[in-house]
Amino acid sequence: MITRPLPYSPYVQQKREKNRSVPALAEPRLVPFITQREGEEAAPNNLFIYRHPSGPRLYYGDEDPRDRPLRGVLWARCGFNPVDGRGMPTGTPQWKFMHPYRQMLTMRLLQCQVCTRPARTPLGFPFFLPQGVDPHQSTVVTNQPPVCAKHLRSAAALCPHIEPVVYLAQSAPLYGVHGTIYSLNASKQVYVMANPDHALTFDHPRLRTVLASQLIRRLTSFRVVALDELTQELAALTA
Repeated sequence: MITRPLPYSPYVQQKREKNRSVPALAEPRLVPFITQREGEEAAPNNLFIYRHPSGPRLYYGDEDPRDRPLRGVLWARCGFNPVDGRGMPTGTPQWKFMHPYRQMLTMRLLQCQVCTRPARTPLGFPFFLPQGVDPHQSTVVTNQPPVCAKHLRSAAALCPHIEPVVYLAQSAPLYGVHGTIYSLNASKQVYVMANPDHALTFDHPRLRTVLASQLIRRLTSFRVVALDELTQELAALTA
């Protein structure tokens, strides 16, 4: 059961793009839980930086304890649409965007990004990674929450930008966040210092002034398996 944390949460500075069409699926109107919906807009930006003996730290002017859901990191704010009878978000899906708070929740709890059920299978945690990832690396990081066995094919069909293979992980420890780094200018006003295109580890020296938008895990013990092969292996285990 996912509990709504706030009437808003996650703020991500993103350029809106026109929705792409979605291929037909066996499950009509299936929309992953993590997908941002029309109407779930960024909350007003009321950020401040205060100096402490340990260094500067980013705050919301009206901060709530739930704004720091993990390891003291400040999380971005975004609206939450009403949910339907299944507890799933409503509204037209914005296919190119993940809702930052829902992404964080499913990634933190290792729940399926489609339905929020536990994603662990008897063979490990299935992850889909974007195209271009070298499968021969000993370690990879990902912002994509895992997928349960039931929704493997549906998740693969929904996104044309992922490889048609599954990274089946035995271990996927938390690694860090994607986010925006803020600082103070000469007039003591908060401004965007950087928008890194890479993950910031939890020991990054600037993490105290980061507004996080995605939670990142590191896959350290995994094998790469074709989708068809994995579904056959899982079916054999339940036969």
